[in-house]
Amino acid sequence: MDNSTIGIAYQSNPPSVPDWLNKGDNAWQLVAATLVGCQSMPGLVILYGSIVKKKWAVNSAFMALYAFASTLIVWVLVGYKMAFGDRLLPFWGKAGAALSQKYLIHRASLPATEHHYHNGTIETPMTEPFYPQATLVFFEFVFAAITIILLAGSVLGRMNIKAWMIFAPLWLLFSYTIGAFSLWGGGFLYHWGVIDYSGGYVIHLASGVSGFTAAYWVGPRLKSDRERFSPNNILLMLTGAGMLWLGWSGFNGGAPYAANITAAVAVLNTHVCAATSLLVWTLLDVIFFSKPSVIGAVQGMMTGLVCITPGAGLVHTWAAIVMGIFAGCIPWFTMMVLHKKSALLQKVDDTLAVFHTHAVAGVLGGVLTGLLAVPQLSSFDLPVPGEKGTFYGGGISQLFKQIVGALFVIGWNIFSTTAILWVIALFIPLRMPDEQLMIGDDAAHGEEAYALWGDGDKFDATRHETIVTNTGGDEDNMQRQLNVMGARGVTIQL
Repeated sequence: MDNSTIGIAYQSNPPSVPDWLNKGDNAWQLVAATLVGCQSMPGLVILYGSIVKKKWAVNSAFMALYAFASTLIVWVLVGYKMAFGDRLLPFWGKAGAALSQKYLIHRASLPATEHHYHNGTIETPMTEPFYPQATLVFFEFVFAAITIILLAGSVLGRMNIKAWMIFAPLWLLFSYTIGAFSLWGGGFLYHWGVIDYSGGYVIHLASGVSGFTAAYWVGPRLKSDRERFSPNNILLMLTGAGMLWLGWSGFNGGAPYAANITAAVAVLNTHVCAATSLLVWTLLDVIFFSKPSVIGAVQGMMTGLVCITPGAGLVHTWAAIVMGIFAGCIPWFTMMVLHKKSALLQKVDDTLAVFHTHAVAGVLGGVLTGLLAVPQLSSFDLPVPGEKGTFYGGGISQLFKQIVGALFVIGWNIFSTTAILWVIALFIPLRMPDEQLMIGDDAAHGEEAYALWGDGDKFDATRHETIVTNTGGDEDNMQRQLNVMGARGVTIQL
């Protein structure tokens, strides 16, 4: 039977399915990218909009929404190739557009990942997934977007929205792309053997450190907001947190660039570690504060997800439980105990404690991965032959590499974030004026999250009619006025 007698979907060579395309890998990678995208939009948009005070709901949600959209455009224009293109410097790729059909429909590749021995033979082959470049461009975009949105959590409730609109794309270009290329795209840390399976350093450590740095330069919230910043909707906050948790299946499951064994192990380990960390954090809240906290549980969930990310596909599942225990304890201690004793941590107003939940948990996960990475799982995914955890024969060198990698990410993000904000501050104030901070969303956007009459509104005679009653009680006349008014709002003076 020749191809002309069967449906095109079942032909051996349909026009849009070249020999190198693996349909399963391509489908999984697009699903994984969409799951990670849903973590940001709408996941973190909902989470940010509900975990803050009501007067900051719109502003917080919009900061996440804007970052998501602006990142995509900058990413396809120049950002992707700066992070995953040809090598320009040991820590940076050559800028270029990822927009043409010629580039996007060819097999995906990361050209800088190829490495040769001194004699010219290949030590590390080029990474070439079995799907088109367009799939990889989109997959890596959602990681870049969520990093900037996580950073935003440190400056909610006071950063000038116009300054944020400039900061987000600049930080993507001059901070994120350098970390991504260095650790993932074929930079010096990638070839040296620093392990960052899916972004414990590139995403979480970077967002935590940069967020803390930005919070320092932007300045604090109003004193009243710092003292009382209760969520406006805890149930909706849980909805966003749930999308974040389940979306992590794509976050860590998509990191191998294939629907393979590593992806399966990574997904299971991710959720085991998150659940363990949530339970440990909640237990500590009960022991020391006598009651479980929903917000605390969400923080514990987050630290577990972050901690497992550097090694999700590289460790045993029992090791994921161990990592979850540490993820529930160490960031809890830094947030609940160390924070109150440190003058620096007290001074810097990190709104959502991104430093503790992402920077601390990210470093913790990177170090634990350096200890616990299993040889066989590591051989499936890591670029440097023979990479494995210290406990499995990797020696102290692997732990040393993890620490050096963390220090590079910390140092570069402090420097780049500071430089970007200094430049922006020359033209635009980084912090809203106090009179706008007193009002919140209405001052920043002219909008409010909830249309509840009388919630801080002043009486406007042009919008509301006044009905005066008297003891005579002309009820028919009052009813006629009510009927005319309809739903416009009525104030009755007795």
